[in-house]
Amino acid sequence: MAETPASLTPTELGAYFAFTEVSSLLRPAVEQQLREAGELSYVQFQLLARLGDAPDGHQRMTDLADGVVYSRSGLTYQAQLLEQRGLITRSPSPDDERSTVAAITTAGRDVLAAVFPGHIQAVRDLLFAPLDGHEVSELARILGRVSEHLRAAPPRSAGRRRKA
Repeated sequence: MAETPASLTPTELGAYFAFTEVSSLLRPAVEQQLREAGELSYVQFQLLARLGDAPDGHQRMTDLADGVVYSRSGLTYQAQLLEQRGLITRSPSPDDERSTVAAITTAGRDVLAAVFPGHIQAVRDLLFAPLDGHEVSELARILGRVSEHLRAAPPRSAGRRRKA
């Protein structure tokens, strides 16, 4: 029989509730800005931003799904919507015929350029405004450690696919 885990300390419980509340309050505001500025869902924005940051503007779909922690089928649907708008293209990988590569288009870069100023301002106003530079650094360090810990045993949508 499994042992009952110890309760969270009041500090742990407070940190957990604060984290989930911040996430619940931040995401809808950010999503609204993305919809208004670029008619993008949050996942579509992440997809475009990752492609925009890629040195050559393209990435394998499986790597994109792993990076944004989204199901491969769900990401395929979101990519299809972006492709229909002319913001990305998809094609078979030249290195592996089983893989699909997504590439950002000029129109996709234009949408990112239109969305980014408001997105940056929203994140700055909503998340970072009450913090000083040291606290922002600490937040980045702490959340980075938690992310690393969670990705050590991720759900399938967050795990790196093994190379054959």
